Order: sequence, then C-alpha cells, then structure tokens
Amino acid sequence: MMSENSKFARIRTMIKKINKRKIEELLSRGVEQVITRESLEKKLQSGKKLRIKHGVDPTTKDLHLGYAVVYEKLRQLQERGHQIVFLIGDFTARFGDPTDQKKTRGLRNKKEIEACAKNYIKQIGKILDVKKLEIRRNSEWFDKFSGQDILELQSRFTVARMLERDMFQERIKNRQEIYYHEPVYPMLQAYDSVMLKSDLTVIGTDQIFNEIQGRELQREFGQEPQDIIAMSILIGTDGKQKMSQSLGNYIGITESANQQYGKIMSIPDDLIIHYLTLCTDIPLEKVQDIERRLQSHKMNPMDAKMFLARKIVERYHGIKQAEKAEKYFITAFQKKKIPAEIPVLHIKAPRPLIEILLDKKQIKSRSEFRRLVRDGAVEAEGGIIKDVHYKVNKNIVLKLGKKKFLKIELN
Repeated sequence: MMSENSKFARIRTMIKKINKRKIEELLSRGVEQVITRESLEKKLQSGKKLRIKHGVDPTTKDLHLGYAVVYEKLRQLQERGHQIVFLIGDFTARFGDPTDQKKTRGLRNKKEIEACAKNYIKQIGKILDVKKLEIRRNSEWFDKFSGQDILELQSRFTVARMLERDMFQERIKNRQEIYYHEPVYPMLQAYDSVMLKSDLTVIGTDQIFNEIQGRELQREFGQEPQDIIAMSILIGTDGKQKMSQSLGNYIGITESANQQYGKIMSIPDDLIIHYLTLCTDIPLEKVQDIERRLQSHKMNPMDAKMFLARKIVERYHGIKQAEKAEKYFITAFQKKKIPAEIPVLHIKAPRPLIEILLDKKQIKSRSEFRRLVRDGAVEAEGGIIKDVHYKVNKNIVLKLGKKKFLKIELN
C-alpha cells in the first residue's frame, strides 16, 4: 500500500504540473513577448501576490476589442489573486504618447481627459473586477513635479536612446519636426513603474520600448525591475491595420449586440483564429481543432465566424442577447429581410435625415453621413438616398451602412 507521505507527494507533484501548464498557457496564449520569461515564471510559481501595472491614457470615449486583449490577460492574472494596478495617465494624456505617431499630437485639457477616464473605468468593469482594482492617476505625482524634478528625471536618459524609436527615425528621414516634450513621454511612463513599485506590466507590443525604460529606471531607484508581458496587436475589421477608432476598423466593447455581431461577421476569414485566440476564453485545444477543420475544409468559415461572433457577444451582452443578435444577422443579411425588431426613432415634425441621425446619436458627424451617402450606403423605401439634404416627412425604414436598420416614425 502507498504510504500517506507518498500520497501527499504524488498530489503535490500533480498540482505542481497543473500549475506549470496553467502558467505556460498564461505566458503563451496571445502573447508576443515576455521580458524576462525565466524571472516571471519564478514569480508566478512562488505564490507571491504581484503588483501588476497597466497604464492607459484616456483619450477616447470608448474602449474596443484591441484594448480588451490586454484586459483579458489582466483578468486571468486577477483571478490568480494578483493585484492589478490600473493607472489612468491623466497627466501624460494631456500631450499624448508619440508611439506610432508620424506627427505631433495636439494637447488635451483636463476636463476632457477626466470624462474619458470615467468612461474607461465603467467599461473595464465588463472584463475586470473593478472592486479589486487599485485605480491610480499619474497626476498624483507629476502635478507635484518642479522644474528641477523633471530635469533630474531627464538626466537619467540619453537623447540618442530616446531617438532610437522607429517613428522618430522616420520623422528625421522625412525632415519632420520632433518637439522637445515627445521624447520625454517614455521617461514619464518609466517613472510610473517606479512610483507604483510594479512587479509586472501587461501591454501591447507598441509599448515595449516605454516599459523597458521603466525596468532600467527601477534598477536605478533600487527596485527589482518589472517583467513585461507584451500582447499581440489585434488586427481591425479591415484585415490590414491594428484596430483603431481613428481608422474606423474597430469593434467597441459597449456597442450593441447587433453591431458587435455584424462587425465580427465582416472580418476576413483569415482572422477567425486570430480573434478566437485573442478575444475569447475558448480553450486552446478547441481553437486549434477549429483551425485544423478550417484548413482541411471540414468546417465552413461562415460557421466558424458565427461561432466566434456568438462567443464575443456573449462575453459583453450575455447568451440571450447573443442569440437575438444571431437571429437578427440571419434575417437581415443572409435572408435579406428587414428584421422584426429594429430601433425606432420618433420625430415630431418633418426634418432633414442628417439632423435626425445626429440628434439620435446614430452617426458621429455630418462628414460621416456625407461619406455614407457618397458610398451609396443609405437606403430608404427600397431605394438609395443620393441627396445629403434628404428630408424625412413620413414613416420610413432606413438602412444605414451594411449592418444597421432603423425605423423613423413621424408622430
């Protein structure tokens, strides 16, 4: 018979193996790079509660699935008992990160940034347990900085190091200006890590340079340098560039179930596995099985995409809304019928369509409406609207773009 000690030893070995597999998936799924892997594995295996920094500059009203890739990894770490420190870059957002920028960003005011920050915190609650977050703002320390403080911080970095970045090199090559405040941004982001005593930061690959500066600065301040998990960048619905609101190729995490479902169905087939891996918690074994079936033509890409769309909508709206969104898509786009349930916009008197859509927040700007009309993407009464001054003087069913149906009723 096996002794009690042997049983416990066997159980401990099994637990250790399971934990190792979980750490392996944690550090590989959707992960582009780990700096440094050996160090981070030891930290995760030690059982120590880590301080995990994630910083964001609140510069837009809404978060999209590109952000959610990072937040899903933070969720996994939060569920393992680690402390997520969600840093609102309310100071750094005033002038903005120059990463990937081919020209200087404009300055923003505090009021605008704070409004965006409140939206961010509300929206991340769809993924993270906000009650367990440590929410900080880097204005806590930077608003107290004197001129001497900023000079002392700058003295720890070299101009050559800051100008190594690709976008600065491209600007130099094209004889474009680089303003003094722009190379300072990575220094400030580095100092955030010092102030928060970060053990680990989870970011997109576009932030690796900035967070490496944090490692170096932590060493100078006598801290153990943070490790870095750099997540893969999510490709947008256009299938070409990273997901971005400015490019219009994004899927917002607060968009309606119908909008999310429709946008996911519009992605190129070759992004199905990319999205399944980065945007869902479906077990990797199942993702790999779907990939094999697609490659061997045993699964229709349309079916795989509908499965993906359903899972993502479930994540943000629940199972019932996902089922409704799927029925809506099948009715509106596969069967080419007008769905039974569509939003109704009530108006009290005849008005130009552009004014109605702006007031009801169905479009963001007049230029967006003009673009839709120019592209033949606005339909009413079975015909394409070609006049940007089109006036609604009766009840109509409107098709706006490829995915949205609306009823406008004159009361």
